[in-house]
Amino acid sequence: MLQILEQTENNIIATKASGKLTEVDYKKLLPLLKNALGKHSKIRWYFEMVDFEGWELKAFWEDVKFDTKHANDFDKVAMVGEKKWEEKMSDLMGFFSSGEVKYFDISEKETAFKWIKK
Repeated sequence: MLQILEQTENNIIATKASGKLTEVDYKKLLPLLKNALGKHSKIRWYFEMVDFEGWELKAFWEDVKFDTKHANDFDKVAMVGEKKWEEKMSDLMGFFSSGEVKYFDISEKETAFKWIKK
């Protein structure tokens, strides 16, 4: 499940993922990202993961397609999680984005919000 957080404004997209992300989640997220890119040259994404289990195959494919097409459109990505594999995932994402990707432990989510807004 993907939740759009109230901190979403201007070029900052704030989301919280739990369980497995589905194609339905991406049908909610992608228009939001595309709309922000239509108004701003670069976007910043706060991506919080709580009890996150990853993606269903169709959702993963939608994510890969979007990230590949828009690799240069992210200024910053704050990935906030609670598992070691999530931290490794953020390291991997850094190779596919021209923006800065930084991992924060869930206990540092306030720091992550401050970082994404700078």
